[in-house]
Amino acid sequence: MPHGYGYGSPWWHGRFRGCGYRITVPRQAILDFLSRTSKHMSAEDIYVGIHKTFPNVGLTTVYRTLELLVEMGLVFKFDFGDGRARYELAMGPKGVRHHHHLVCTSCGRAIDYTDFIDEEKELLARTEKGLSEKYNFRISNHLIQFYGLCDKCRGK
Repeated sequence: MPHGYGYGSPWWHGRFRGCGYRITVPRQAILDFLSRTSKHMSAEDIYVGIHKTFPNVGLTTVYRTLELLVEMGLVFKFDFGDGRARYELAMGPKGVRHHHHLVCTSCGRAIDYTDFIDEEKELLARTEKGLSEKYNFRISNHLIQFYGLCDKCRGK
């Protein structure tokens, strides 16, 4: 049996109990699959990835399950401008896996980056504080994507 399906309790089990949801086979399969990749996967990629082990989990179930996982805050949904939603885990065993994206407008490659410069951290903290105060809005997270050309496409 693949990792995460046995008797061990992956980190997301407590999150399901806390939200009042059952851990179903499709939910477990999708979260386990996403936990084993660092790529930004489409629903179709995820379906293909789990289909061999779980042939009874259909594409419609994958879409529905992904939407629930996004609502629960376990999975992030991204649009990199190519018309296909991409998904990745929002957190891991150590908590939120915060990063930003650099998206190539030519080849569609998306690069995660986490090595934020001090000026960026300060700017984002000031921006969040200002927006929170201006709109009386409690910000829990943000998503930043920069678009341009990657080194390979620039060299063409």
